[in-house]
Amino acid sequence: MPKQHFFLKLIPPRPTFAQDMSEEEKRLMAEHVRYLDEHLAAGRVLLFGPVMAAGGAFGMGVFAVEDEAEARRIIDGDPTVRAGLNRYELSPMRVSTARGQ
Repeated sequence: MPKQHFFLKLIPPRPTFAQDMSEEEKRLMAEHVRYLDEHLAAGRVLLFGPVMAAGGAFGMGVFAVEDEAEARRIIDGDPTVRAGLNRYELSPMRVSTARGQ
């Protein structure tokens, strides 16, 4: 069965988060990167990183998974989500063209 794709918008606790993280928030964000790197290496995450939008930075990712439940299990397991630091929106997407596909 072909993989389904989902777009993740990771919503930080405040618009200035990227500029004024506390030490604890920085620690959680480092865990977040390690966690998503593991899913990237396993092929479940295609890319992720911050979007430096004019209204405030937010995180984004693209998942390639079996179904929405798998995508939600991944993001619900993220250390920043588990800690209540970040919230998220998850949307199905259609990948029309991508390098390597």
